[in-house]
Amino acid sequence: MAVKFTSTAPGRVNLIGEHTDYNGGFVLPTTIPRQTHVELTPRSDRRVQADSANASAAGEYALGAEQRRGDWLDYVQGLTWALRRDGYGEQLGGFDLRINSDVPLGAGLSSSASLEVAVLRAVREAFGLQLDDVRLARLGQRAENDFVGARCGIMDQMAVSLADGSSALFLDTRTLEFRRVPLARDADLVVIHSGVSHDLTAGDYNTRRAECEAAAQRLGVAQLRDLVGEDLPRVMTIEDPLGRRARHVITEDARVLEALVALEDGDVRRLGNLFNASHDSMRDDFEVSIPAVDLLVSLAQNDPEIFGARMTGGGFGGSVVMLANRGRGRSAGERVAAAYAERSAFSPSVLVPPLE
Repeated sequence: MAVKFTSTAPGRVNLIGEHTDYNGGFVLPTTIPRQTHVELTPRSDRRVQADSANASAAGEYALGAEQRRGDWLDYVQGLTWALRRDGYGEQLGGFDLRINSDVPLGAGLSSSASLEVAVLRAVREAFGLQLDDVRLARLGQRAENDFVGARCGIMDQMAVSLADGSSALFLDTRTLEFRRVPLARDADLVVIHSGVSHDLTAGDYNTRRAECEAAAQRLGVAQLRDLVGEDLPRVMTIEDPLGRRARHVITEDARVLEALVALEDGDVRRLGNLFNASHDSMRDDFEVSIPAVDLLVSLAQNDPEIFGARMTGGGFGGSVVMLANRGRGRSAGERVAAAYAERSAFSPSVLVPPLE
């Protein structure tokens, strides 16, 4: 009987630190209860056959003949492509792959990184690959950047590979130094999917990254991480929108460091205020929010049980993360979601906290 290898990987929600990772900055994500489940059975040939409970069609390809198709299979192909380019081709064999995930697609909760890490964990075990969790994250990012075509930073894969549900992962994306920080005991995290899905390969996300790189070049630095608050007057002398894009990254990096202190001090009100300021910056300076998400954030910010709220993820749809009074998160989330459904054309979902 063929040996089956199983693995899982969670989705993630970024508490704060949006669009800072590909600028070498700081992020503060944590995981969510939603998971991607993978079952892998090695084959005797060099073919990969994959199907997903979340997709209508299965896919098949030969190792060494990976070619973009423009669908979900590209994420699997990208992983074997990256593994071969990193010197694991001789150890890697063909396999049958079964995927099932309850991490919602297009919700800004890293469904793609969850898939990548789950598959790589199974591949690592099945073929005895010497891959630590950081290397595994780097391979996932390479697959997404260079094969799939989404120029994401390293945060998603690092969070999914290294974080856990009881702590946040404070990550320096330049050095990849990280530490786990316990989540606030006096607050509930609330995550609501706006009902508007996004696609990071559609162009807007990559455009923002290109704008950040152009701003860094204009300002004479390798990455926007190299700038601090004192540089803002000079930053705002370069052409619009590059100055505003850079201002978001600089101020967001500062907010992550403040949020780290607030989290360690258990100051949930300060943390909530930082959530609010982060959303303002993403809406006005980085321009990655949309009216529906702004409405959801506003409704949350005006709820008496919620300390603060912000868009989370790459933007242009997706989810909102909120900080609520301990034990009130689910009821507050349902109240906000109901008000949003009445005032918008979309159907929201309260994803965190899960129903008991």
